[in-house]
Amino acid sequence: MGSSNVPPAQIPTSFGHELRACLRCRLIKTYDQFRESGCENCPFFKMDEDHERVVDCTTPNFNGIISVMDPTKSWAARWLRIGKFAPGCYTLAVSEALPEDLKNLCEDERVQYLPPKGV
Repeated sequence: MGSSNVPPAQIPTSFGHELRACLRCRLIKTYDQFRESGCENCPFFKMDEDHERVVDCTTPNFNGIISVMDPTKSWAARWLRIGKFAPGCYTLAVSEALPEDLKNLCEDERVQYLPPKGV
């Protein structure tokens, strides 16, 4: 599995219209997966506890999908700035920004949030 000590994220159980991407880390899973187990990279969003958060923290509007087995060794993962995240499926780009209160939560948790370009 590579030298990454980060356990892998869930892989989407379906690649239909129910796919969503986390607005912070761009991890892709189905709506139900985010609702049941949250985001592996952003547990502080607590999507598994507050199901309304899934809609606030994720988007169905994204472009492209990349699967990353070992983010620490992948040049593409480093280029996309996901090299420190869990192995899994990610989008290349989201077109929406996090809501203001969730941006503040990222600051409180001292985690980096990079809004999409042009938003």
